[in-house]
Amino acid sequence: MAEPLVLVAHSGNVRTLTLNRPQALNSFTAAMHGELRGALEAAAADREVRCLVLTGSGRGFCAGQDLADPAVAPRSDGAQVDVGDAIERFYRPLALRIRSMPVPVVAAVNGIAAGAGANFALLCDIVVAARSASFLQAFSKIGLVPDCGGTWLLPRLVGRGRAFGLAMLADKLAAADAERIGLIWKCVDDDAFAGEVETLAARLATLPTKALVATRQALDAAQQLDLAAALALEADVQRTLGGAADFAEGVAAFMAKRAPTFRDR
Repeated sequence: MAEPLVLVAHSGNVRTLTLNRPQALNSFTAAMHGELRGALEAAAADREVRCLVLTGSGRGFCAGQDLADPAVAPRSDGAQVDVGDAIERFYRPLALRIRSMPVPVVAAVNGIAAGAGANFALLCDIVVAARSASFLQAFSKIGLVPDCGGTWLLPRLVGRGRAFGLAMLADKLAAADAERIGLIWKCVDDDAFAGEVETLAARLATLPTKALVATRQALDAAQQLDLAAALALEADVQRTLGGAADFAEGVAAFMAKRAPTFRDR
């Protein structure tokens, strides 16, 4: 039986999905997209899951699209390949699914994250990278533009100037520099990386899941709003969350000076 292209592991309320094509630096194929989409949907449907971790096997996180995959590989007959079709079929659903997960999502970037693999990581709520890891917007090297949400993500994360430099020059960015410019949350020494990710995911799993997801949604939505509209959005979200059990539990725990037990999802 063939090795799964996406490995699934559980620890308490944390689910970890590991891209598993280490010989190809976990580059995307149509088959791996299929397994990943199924694993993401299963995690979204499982109410026991309160945090999702995405990582890669071997020495890479994800090297982006496998250019030998039939979905994008040049045709032997010289016919034009519709790369946009691959975006619509695979990367658009992937990006939208990550941004709509009902739990916080952590990218544990263990090695190179290139092209669509880099933007796949940046779509996650919190990105932690090993110090030996790096990020590469490789698209201009093959005559394309950043995809998997890259055109939307990069200027929002690091501003227009740095976004242009990363996208146009396609220089490799070390994890420490990615942290310094605000592209990711944290760079961690390699020997502490696994423990840092485990501790972070376990902590997120104890926090108010529904509120964390609403935070993601509100922060993303506010990028398109003026201040007055953002304030109105905050009021609407707080109105909803204020009627949920986690708010009552959080207040009760605060007043009693005890640790809260959040259950909403």
